[in-house]
Amino acid sequence: MSESVAVTGIGVIAPNGLGTDEFWTATQKGISGIDRISRYDPSAYPTRLAGEVKDFEGGEHLANRLLPQTDRMTQMALVASDWALADAGLDPATLPEFGMGVVTASASGGFEFAQKELQKLWSKGPGYVSAYQSFAWFYAVNTGQISIRHGMRGPSGVLVTDQAGGLDALGHARRHIRKGTGVVLSDGMDASLSPWGLVSQLTTGRLSPTADPERAYAPFDTSADGYLPGEGGAILVLERESGARERGARIYGTITGYGATFDPRPGSGREPGLRRAIETALADAQVAPADIDVVFADASGVRELDRIEAAALSAVFGPRAVPVTAPKTMTGRLYSGAASLDAATALLAMRDGVVPPTLRVTDQAADCAIDLVRGAAREMPVHHALVVARGHGGFNAALVLRAPDAG
Repeated sequence: MSESVAVTGIGVIAPNGLGTDEFWTATQKGISGIDRISRYDPSAYPTRLAGEVKDFEGGEHLANRLLPQTDRMTQMALVASDWALADAGLDPATLPEFGMGVVTASASGGFEFAQKELQKLWSKGPGYVSAYQSFAWFYAVNTGQISIRHGMRGPSGVLVTDQAGGLDALGHARRHIRKGTGVVLSDGMDASLSPWGLVSQLTTGRLSPTADPERAYAPFDTSADGYLPGEGGAILVLERESGARERGARIYGTITGYGATFDPRPGSGREPGLRRAIETALADAQVAPADIDVVFADASGVRELDRIEAAALSAVFGPRAVPVTAPKTMTGRLYSGAASLDAATALLAMRDGVVPPTLRVTDQAADCAIDLVRGAAREMPVHHALVVARGHGGFNAALVLRAPDAG
C-alpha cells in the first residue's frame, strides 16, 4: 500500500492577509485584497486592479545580504517557508539533509528583479547589471533558495505549468515522500505585478479591464470579462503520515488523489481535459463523487472557460450537486501561487468546517449550473475537498484532500 502523505505546516502570503491566521480570518469574512495597483501608476494599462500584498517588506523578515540577490517572489517564498516549518514544529537543522526536499511551482520567475536589471542594461550598460540576475529571475530560484536556507539536499525540482503548477508541485512532492524522502516543502509563489510582468500577462487577453474593484473578476457571472492578477501564494510542509503521527505533529489533512491532463489542440472538437483530470484524481483517492464535500474551483472569470469548468463539474458530480467556491476572488489569480493557496484554504476549511465565499457573483450564468457558495461563508463539515486548477496553454490539474478524521 502506498504511503499516506500528510500536510503538517502552512505558510501563507496573500493580498488579504499576511500569515495563515490573518489570511484565513479575512477569507472567511469575504474581505478582498483587490484594489488599484499602488506600486506604480497603472493608468497607461488596460488592467489597473490587482491583488497586491501591500504589507510585505522582505527586509522586515530576511537578512539584508539576501535582499540584493532575490526577487520579491523569492523573498515571499523564503518567509512563507520559515512560517510553514515553524507551523509544522520542524527544525531542519535536526533532520538528515538528504532526507528533505523542495518542490515549488513558478509561472514567470522573478520579473520585477529582471525588469530593473534590463533597465540598467539599456540605460547605463552591461557593467551595471547585477551578477545575481543570472539566477534571481529563474523559475527554479525559489526551490534553490529555500533548499540552501534550510539545508535541504534531497530530491527537489520546479514545475512550470502556470496556475496548475501549485497542484502539480504537490503531486510531484507526494511522489518524493512515497519514495522515501522524509520531508518536502512544496507549492507555489509568484509576484509579477511590475509593468513588464503585467504587460506579459496582458498578452493572454484574459485580464479584466473593469476599473471598479466591486465588479471586476466575477467568475461564473453573466458579466464576467476576465480575471485580475495577484501576487503571493502558500508553502506547505509534507511528511509521511505515519512519521507525522509518531512525532505527535498536528495534521491538517492528507493528499489522497492527484490527476493532471493536457487539453487537445484548439479547434479539434475533442473534449477539454479538465473532466479527465478530476476523474483521475478521484480514482487515485479511491473516492466517489458523492464523497467530495466541496470543490475549490479554478474560476477563470473568462466566460467560455467558466462554462467549460462548470460543464466538467456537472458531468462528474451532477448539476448543482456539490458546493463550489472560489476564494481567489478576494486575491486575484496568483498564477503558480493560486492553486497553492486554494489547497491551503481547503485544509483550513476542513479543520474549521467553514467554506469561504465567492465574491461579486450577482447574476450567475445559466450555463454554469453549479452550487456556488457566494455572498457569505457556509458552515458545513468538510471531510474531502477537491481543488481544481488550469494553466494557460492547456494544463489541467486536480487534487483531493482528506481531513484527518474522515472515515
